[in-house]
Amino acid sequence: MRVMKFGGTSIKDSEAMKRVAEIIQSQFKFTPVIVLSAIAGVTNQLEDIALSAKSGEIKKSENNLLHLKEIHVKIVQETLYNTEHYTNVIDLIEKYFREIESLIKGVYLLSELTPKALARILSYGELLSTTIFSSVLQVSGVDSILLDSRQLIKTDTNFLKAEPKIDKIKELTKDKLLPIIEGGKVPVLQGFIGSNDIGETTILGRGGSDYTASLVGLAINAEVIEIWTDVDGMLTADPGIVEDTKLIEIISFEEAAELAYFGAKVLHPLTIQPAVEKNIPVLIKNSLLPERKGTKIVKMSTQKSDSVKAIASKEKITVVNIFSTRMLNSYGFLRRIFEIFEKHKTSVDLIATSEVNVSLTLDDSSRLDDIVRDLSEFSIVNVETDKSLICVVGSNIRNSKGIAGRIFNALMDYNITMISQGASLINISFVIDRAVLKTAMQKLHNIFFN
Repeated sequence: MRVMKFGGTSIKDSEAMKRVAEIIQSQFKFTPVIVLSAIAGVTNQLEDIALSAKSGEIKKSENNLLHLKEIHVKIVQETLYNTEHYTNVIDLIEKYFREIESLIKGVYLLSELTPKALARILSYGELLSTTIFSSVLQVSGVDSILLDSRQLIKTDTNFLKAEPKIDKIKELTKDKLLPIIEGGKVPVLQGFIGSNDIGETTILGRGGSDYTASLVGLAINAEVIEIWTDVDGMLTADPGIVEDTKLIEIISFEEAAELAYFGAKVLHPLTIQPAVEKNIPVLIKNSLLPERKGTKIVKMSTQKSDSVKAIASKEKITVVNIFSTRMLNSYGFLRRIFEIFEKHKTSVDLIATSEVNVSLTLDDSSRLDDIVRDLSEFSIVNVETDKSLICVVGSNIRNSKGIAGRIFNALMDYNITMISQGASLINISFVIDRAVLKTAMQKLHNIFFN
């Protein structure tokens, strides 16, 4: 058994859906479970529609919702017209959009968008895409069956970033999903969405469709979890920043998670967790060019242990420098700092300390003013903006001679604000000015990969 997850760009229009159906046909001997994202861009559009309604722009919401409906109807017309599925699918789409419209009107009348309401609105992206695609599969000759992920993916009550209940998911999957697979049918599930114990819709957060695929893979003890997207796999750097990037054919779970966290957009970091638990390989493939190898993520990479695998970056970060002589020879000071970040629900990427100074980086500065205000009660705070973070990743590079020297020799002309190496065996991270990110990344890539 294998889980095949297809992202929004892989099913973005009628031709893309037909292409994905052909890919699934070629893999049918492996008894796949299909997990789908919303059609490319739909989740963002649904969120914009909801926010417009909250701010009183109901006409804008209604017009954008109508446009969204036209996109889905067009795909149905181009894939299912003159088939027995056409009328039923059109009726379901009409029903879903009436439900969205009712929710939007409620948001407008109350001028309030609760997490519960937003989760319900966003969930329709996946409900719509799977409704269409399940029928496309049937027309192409695959005996598929559409399931509601909310019956399988049980979570807590955090509506917009729900935490899955693994034991419950395993139990429900065994009861509801395995009999379908054993009966020779191909289940089609929505990624991203789940429900709490009383059946209210929750979502797993952005990129949550990858997480769904991994959770299902864990529950059915899959042989492999395939993440199908619009690129060949994980690359040695972001091709939007660096020229002449290379495909990484094999990489460890640990390295892939580090790259995903530090900016590699191909894979959602949470995808790794359930796969690691069961040691299930994760394969990233290109739905536009399915014959290409892709990237295989495994427990242990076979490449030499001291090699650099990739260079990732976060383009826009903020550095917060905290100075206080009270820190000298005292205990509890760091705890006090991090209690403030916990209070304002803001995570920290890198941290460096000296006797009287703590420097750390944030990629979410939405609560920065409140954080600085609270820190200023017991320290002097300096904030540096327009910074970028570069992360060089590879197995055991902390203990590999010469790698740090090659990195900083290449960047000797740039001002490096912070360096973090000892905290991890597999990465060296540092902060530079955002203005020189692209040239710095290219220089590093040339040294390690060209």
